[in-house]
Amino acid sequence: MIKKHLFLVLLFPSIFFAQIEKYPVFDNCKEADSASEKDCFYKTSKKLFFDEFKTPTIVESENFKGTANTVFVVTKEGEFRLIYVDTAFEQVKEEVKRAFTKLPKITPGWYNNHPIEMKFELPISFPITKEELANDIVKEEAKKPVKKVKTESLIEVVEKNKIAEATFSEHTSQLNIPFVHRNYVDYEFALHKAKGTHTASKPYTYNAINEHYNLTEEKNKLLKPNKNTWLGKKVWNEHLLEVKKEDYWFTVDVLFDVQLGKDNSDIPYTYNNSRIINVNGEIGGNFSFSTTYYESQGRFAEYVNNYITNPAANFKPKNSEGLVPGRGKTKGFKTDGHDYPVAEAYLGYTPNKYMQFQFGNGKNFIGDGYRSFILSDVSSPTTYLKMKVDLWKFQYTNIWMWNTEPSISSASDPNEHARKYIAAHYLSINVTDKLNLGLFETAVSAGENGIDAGFLNPVLFYRYLEFSRGEDAGNAIIGLTGKYKLTNNISLYSQLVIDEFSVNNFSDMTDWKHKFAYQLGTKYFDAFNVKDLFLQLEYNRARPYTFAHKSPILNYGNYSQPLAHLWGANFWEAIAVVRYKKDRWSGSAKVVMGKKGFDFNDQVVSYGGDIYQSYDNRLSDTGIELGQGNTANVFIANVQANYLVNPSTNTNLFASLSLRDFSSETNLTNNPSGTNTWFSVGIRADLFNWYFDF
Repeated sequence: MIKKHLFLVLLFPSIFFAQIEKYPVFDNCKEADSASEKDCFYKTSKKLFFDEFKTPTIVESENFKGTANTVFVVTKEGEFRLIYVDTAFEQVKEEVKRAFTKLPKITPGWYNNHPIEMKFELPISFPITKEELANDIVKEEAKKPVKKVKTESLIEVVEKNKIAEATFSEHTSQLNIPFVHRNYVDYEFALHKAKGTHTASKPYTYNAINEHYNLTEEKNKLLKPNKNTWLGKKVWNEHLLEVKKEDYWFTVDVLFDVQLGKDNSDIPYTYNNSRIINVNGEIGGNFSFSTTYYESQGRFAEYVNNYITNPAANFKPKNSEGLVPGRGKTKGFKTDGHDYPVAEAYLGYTPNKYMQFQFGNGKNFIGDGYRSFILSDVSSPTTYLKMKVDLWKFQYTNIWMWNTEPSISSASDPNEHARKYIAAHYLSINVTDKLNLGLFETAVSAGENGIDAGFLNPVLFYRYLEFSRGEDAGNAIIGLTGKYKLTNNISLYSQLVIDEFSVNNFSDMTDWKHKFAYQLGTKYFDAFNVKDLFLQLEYNRARPYTFAHKSPILNYGNYSQPLAHLWGANFWEAIAVVRYKKDRWSGSAKVVMGKKGFDFNDQVVSYGGDIYQSYDNRLSDTGIELGQGNTANVFIANVQANYLVNPSTNTNLFASLSLRDFSSETNLTNNPSGTNTWFSVGIRADLFNWYFDF
């Protein structure tokens, strides 16, 4: 039985003149001195509301965990008047409304010998224990230093709440929250502080995050209620089109990623011009859908353009074709430009509170770091089927992918790209309230007749399947993850992925069969007690030939890029990230440094850095060292400032400055040595991560 509880905290007393002289007074508080009137108002309000409020059965049946934030006023006449209830449950709204009608008339607040109307916020948290109910939250808050807060008129607050209620339909839906590292800091912090949560499988869904982080309340703080024109509302607060009915809703947005910049090369200027159509919606509470189409042209910094026209993964472009990292195939556009359309979409089905299915074309990510050796989002969108199960201490994610390899021709048609099929399982286990462990495995298959039905098995341990089909018929990779909650603000995380390991030659760690990668990292939320300051340190290391295969079609890649770390293999890397936000403003700084071994130009021997080269062409069986081959040192630094234009669409104004220094022993065709400085400004909707730190 879910128990009721009420936290009554005075957050923003709003008056229409200046300083508050006196709080509203209940009859039983009239004998209290002025210093005690405030506490008496808190306690009496809390008790009277709690005595009357009855938890609706829908909250119990849904096992809801979250907060229904309530805004109310005590009028000049001393009457309680409900303004707004932030919850998706209509029954909760009606019950709160009913409970407020039962509160008595009291003496109103006063200022300069005149009665005034005062506003209060009343969060109702579900569920709660009796021990927490007994806590005198108000008294503890009163002991804290008083902070100056910006006062708002009641009309402005009510208008914000109306906008939020009408705008953020997605917050209670099963739709994905677009995975952008910068935006996910708040969500990960909320999950980190809560008990029994899982953080590795991304993207998160709105309803899952809303249980621990009040999305509507946070975005409500960012709204601009004084935008009264249609254009003003659409630019600053709302979706372009939103239709809400009893059993369905959908939104339509026309978005942009328009950038202009300059690097220190001979390129006249850099630019990107993406026109984006984004449609999201839900039908009946069980079916969700999303589609995003990008029509884009761009020209980038010199080292990025070199990669596009000469991809590292042995991609052989036809005529003016190339490969934009993370987006897909491109063709030439005007002078040194690239034209690259991208389409992403998915359908979601949620049969119950424990399971969710998605089928579509897009990206997924498994891990707690900036990078991932398990599954990352650095390659182009791919067709996938995903099943996620949350039960007790377990979260089980299955992802099946239908990948394309433009660097490899189909056996049946040389003009057709080869296809591969990948099945990935990830089991996340909360061993204790602080320790989480994960088990990962993936199997790669290729065939002209489609995916092997055996790979659709949702049960862990695929290694037997690879063995039964023949060693060269597939490729299997296994992995472990760990996460530890050091404090309420600090988490430690790690990954270990094993592609192959020679047990018979364990004593010689230079054996080429020792193909593995690992990650160590830490995150510090609200660092040094500074709200919304985030720090992250991460170290990644991958042995040569990891993620490669005898047959390149069976490597762990998609569309000529790795499915794991952006750098492939044969490297070490260290990353430091700082992020901070204040209202609609945010900023970040990132430093990446490392060492990687490349192959030499026009040489058949593979040194283990390019996962699209067969490991049969390896340098030797023993004496394999990290960074072997054409060794390069990499240093990348980036600073960025953002201003959030529209919280409904995650549209930002931004300015970015990057410095990249790359030096290899022998100059590479697709990655020449040198220092590149790149400055760009623009406006864009944050819908995905774009990695230029290679």
